[in-house]
Amino acid sequence: MVEFLRYRDDEAHDEPAVTLDSFFGQSNATAVRIEAGEDARALLPHLDRIALVEVSFPSFRDGRGYSSARILREAGYKGELRAQGDVLVDQIPLMRRCGFDSFAPDAPIDSETLEAALGRYDFRYQPAADSVVPVWKLRHG
Repeated sequence: MVEFLRYRDDEAHDEPAVTLDSFFGQSNATAVRIEAGEDARALLPHLDRIALVEVSFPSFRDGRGYSSARILREAGYKGELRAQGDVLVDQIPLMRRCGFDSFAPDAPIDSETLEAALGRYDFRYQPAADSVVPVWKLRHG
């Protein structure tokens, strides 16, 4: 059983994430937590000083965190992007495509099931925040 997943080669960030409001009130915070419904675009002017953005998933049905990840990655954020909360094993491949590179699920995840989910599809059709080349581009250059 896996309780924390990290798909990065750099050192793990150990500073606890502060709320968005607290982040704006501190000049030395390098980890911030975005709750469901908060606008990730508020962080765009500060991306150069953020090492970790933790995005809350209060329910597996709440997809707003996917948009937060995509907004941050498209803006050039290179730091750790963590999905925390009600994260299900079948969502992790999609979250990886949106730019999440670490996961702190509320419930442990079976490692065999996770590997099967991550390896289920050989090709992708849409470009995304990850480095996977879409199949149409592989065919047609």
